[in-house]
Amino acid sequence: MIEGLEIEASSGNVFADLGLPDAEKLKIKSGLVVEITSAVHRLGLTQEEAGWRMGIPQPKVSGMMRGDFANLSECKLMECLNRLGYDIETKVRPAINSVGHLGLGPEW
Repeated sequence: MIEGLEIEASSGNVFADLGLPDAEKLKIKSGLVVEITSAVHRLGLTQEEAGWRMGIPQPKVSGMMRGDFANLSECKLMECLNRLGYDIETKVRPAINSVGHLGLGPEW
């Protein structure tokens, strides 16, 4: 440990750790964007080709791949993944607490 440096454990959601509103939605959207970016690279698509396949203009693809996805809904991001050849499964179950939460990925 570096003297004078304070370390705080993460909650597992960087957006919540930063105190941002809608942290769970932001975490899900960022996870979807990571998958989209991986798919575009794996398929060897240009941003223009990816935009055509996903049904969004190239500038939105560029912005999304740079982390600007605030203007895209979770539904639109899932539609983009579908158009890139991904299946998406939604799982609903009773919450442990009185208020449920959203999740994405294998741990969910």
